Amino acid sequence: MAAILLGVSGSAACFKAAALASALTQQGHEVQVVMTAAATEFVGPLQFSCLTGKATLVDEFHPEDPSGMDHISLARASDLLVIVPTTANTLGLLAAGLAPNLLGSLALAFGATKPRLWVPAMNPEMWNNPAVQRNVQILRADGWQQVGPTCGLTACGEMGDGRMVEVEQVIAAITAALQS
Repeated sequence: MAAILLGVSGSAACFKAAALASALTQQGHEVQVVMTAAATEFVGPLQFSCLTGKATLVDEFHPEDPSGMDHISLARASDLLVIVPTTANTLGLLAAGLAPNLLGSLALAFGATKPRLWVPAMNPEMWNNPAVQRNVQILRADGWQQVGPTCGLTACGEMGDGRMVEVEQVIAAITAALQS
């Protein structure tokens, strides 16, 4: 089984990240969750800790690693990084190579030699915004694997592209990435 880093950014779709953490853990994977501060407004870190059996990390300045370098130690010890859900904000940060939080630092430290997946979830107008689409192209060019979005009813009640795919599709993409 694999060591999987699950990044969670702040979206109404955070509940799907919790379901993903549970399913991956039940499959025998070692799942380490890293949340943005915004994500904790939707789902609490304790929820993920209960599902994975590991302390959920949020604050870069309260590290678990005695050296204070969680982003480095986690990147080296993990087989795959997946960010679920990926908001427009997190997508922009990843595309620009910015690291204003633990998840951003971790994404940079993870490098490009192991699988990196991102699973977008946002309002259809946000998804179709030219700036967001430019960032999508940058991540693709940088070797990130995109999973979704799909067309459907979003949390804001609008219909269109931007709805996060279901957990089963994310698991299938993770399984395929680990086998390649």
